[in-house]
Amino acid sequence: MPKRHIRRLYETDAKGIYDRDLIDEVGWALYSRCESLLAAEEARAGRAKCHACGATIHHSHQKEEVLRCPSCGWQVTWAAYFNSIQHKQLSGPDLIAPFRAYVSRFPRARTPRQRMLLIDRLLHAFHWAVSTGPRRPAAINLIQGRLSEVIQFLDSLTYSTSSTPGTRETLSTWRGEMSTALQSWGAPPLDDPREA
Repeated sequence: MPKRHIRRLYETDAKGIYDRDLIDEVGWALYSRCESLLAAEEARAGRAKCHACGATIHHSHQKEEVLRCPSCGWQVTWAAYFNSIQHKQLSGPDLIAPFRAYVSRFPRARTPRQRMLLIDRLLHAFHWAVSTGPRRPAAINLIQGRLSEVIQFLDSLTYSTSSTPGTRETLSTWRGEMSTALQSWGAPPLDDPREA
C-alpha cells in the first residue's frame, strides 16, 4: 500500500472529515493485501489457492510436485507457486492474527468511523511472540518500505482532537508496544508524537 494514500487518510481524519471514498479505497486495498497474506499462509500449510478459480489445492510441499486444481485443471509446480509468494512479506504463522481479524470485520463495518477504526487498528497492530511480546509492526506486511521506514511513517501520521475517537488511544498503545520492541532490539525509543 503506498504511504501517500494512508497519509492523506490520516490528514483528512485529523480535520474531523470522514472521506468515505478514501476510507473505502484504503480499507479495501488493505483487505486485499490481508487476503493475500492469509492465502500465502494457507499455501505454506499445504492448502494452496488456485490462481485461476480460487479452489483449494492440497499438496505435500515437494519442490517438483505438480499442483492441479480439482475444479478447473489449472496447474503449476509447488516450486513455482512458492516463488510467487516468497520474499513478499507474506509469511509466518505467528503473523496472521491481525490480518484474519481485519478480513473478518472490515466487510461488516457499516459506518466510516467503524472502518477508520479497523484500518487504524490494523496498521498499528503488532505481531506477537508468546515469550517476548511485540515482535514487529504488522504494517511492515502492508505498507511499502523497509521496517525502519514503516515505523517512522506510522509515527509521523497526523492526529488531532478531531481525529476519529479511538485512534489516538490506538497510537498510544502502539507507541508503548513499539518502545518494548525497540528495547528488545537494542534501539533507542521513539520521540514524543506530534499532533496537528
